[in-house]
Amino acid sequence: MELHLERPLLFFDIESTGLNIAADGIIELSFVKLFPGGEQRIKTWKVRPWDYARNCQRPIHPSASAVNGVHDEDLVDCPRFVEIVGEVAEWLKDSDLAGFNSAKFDLPLLAEEIERARQFGGVSVELNLHEKKMVDVQNIYHVMEPRNLKAAYRFYCGGAEFDNAHTAEADTVATLAVLKGQLDMYPDKLKNDVDFLAAFSGRSRNVDYAGRLVLNEKDEPVISFGKHKGKTAREVYFSEPSYFAWIEQGEFTLDTKRQFNLLKEQFDRERLAEKFNGRLF
Repeated sequence: MELHLERPLLFFDIESTGLNIAADGIIELSFVKLFPGGEQRIKTWKVRPWDYARNCQRPIHPSASAVNGVHDEDLVDCPRFVEIVGEVAEWLKDSDLAGFNSAKFDLPLLAEEIERARQFGGVSVELNLHEKKMVDVQNIYHVMEPRNLKAAYRFYCGGAEFDNAHTAEADTVATLAVLKGQLDMYPDKLKNDVDFLAAFSGRSRNVDYAGRLVLNEKDEPVISFGKHKGKTAREVYFSEPSYFAWIEQGEFTLDTKRQFNLLKEQFDRERLAEKFNGRLF
């Protein structure tokens, strides 16, 4: 069915350096603008993410590169957002917006980049994204086709309903039934093997559950936030060991503190071994 439009509807998607709206930036921005009558225009920008406070390129988080395949060196010759914001604003002008899960991340990050261009780039941008209507296609999808345990049970277990949903025991039993149903439904894609299923359902790159430490492409623990974002825990320990004490005293989860402490103990042993040239007395 063709969309009935009274004004242009601009679909957009963003790839970014990470998931922290306040600290990350856009590295790719794509627009598909649909006009009343059916005309369609497409525009995509590769963007050099810029840290205006430090006046340097903003690094891409390793976990982001693992997903989008873009690395810092790929963007060195690309324009900064402040250099394309005028063209971006022109595309956005007089349009409503649409995207997939865009209301929670893409739209706030786009607004953040525009605000950075205003405050740090000295650019005058006559645009207010808050005035625009936003169609989030994912939200429609979730409303029409709920993606919860009850829906999964109905789908994989022959249309059956289960009672006492949201009690711990009923949900746990239903989860077991759903996994069995998935194995029955996808024998050519799934192996009845825990190692395979764990890998297939997504290996976490987080060292701690809160994601303050993540593994890079070399499986080294990397700090994912704050002033040391993107640096390995080893690098920070040997340059600023007091940072680990700050973590221990800060408002972080106990699991996060434990993982930092385990790394500190490892690095302490390495430092001691180096001091005695590998001989411990």
